Amino acid sequence: MRKLSMEELNRKSVSEFKRSEKFPVVVVLDNIRSMHNVGSVFRTADAFLLQGIYLCGYTPQPPHRDINKTALGATETVEWKYYQQTTDAVKELKEEGYKVFAIEQVENSIMLDKLLMDEVEKIAVVFGNEVSGVEQEVIKWCDGCIEIPQLGMKHSLNISVAAGIVLWEIVRTRI
Repeated sequence: MRKLSMEELNRKSVSEFKRSEKFPVVVVLDNIRSMHNVGSVFRTADAFLLQGIYLCGYTPQPPHRDINKTALGATETVEWKYYQQTTDAVKELKEEGYKVFAIEQVENSIMLDKLLMDEVEKIAVVFGNEVSGVEQEVIKWCDGCIEIPQLGMKHSLNISVAAGIVLWEIVRTRI
């Protein structure tokens, strides 16, 4: 076994990334406080060739040194928008034909491993604040909630980890 060189990885340039067809998936960050979490989500969105990220409320926005530390350049490739109110972002996405799901533990949530989607369906996923989660007012506007099955004592995950799990599961079914 041999580790691949950077050249062998066939990474896209910034211009190639911007020209590439994206998966119709948008990430909505609802009042995220950690710049490291924001940067990590940018990096994941780049890795999976997602349509974009909507930063809402007091979620930090690029350019910022602490976002860039974990994004590793993904703020230059992934399209993003800012909204003062998360509900405005969700309403706009719904008007554009996206099905919007909060990643949250609620009554009648859909377990991630049971989620069924059309492979061309436009989908947006909302990740909430590190402590309080997705705001209830935002949940009201969503088409449903997706829950990551968890078996241990701590029934929560860091946003960067949750985003990686959920976004891979969505993209995996479309490759």
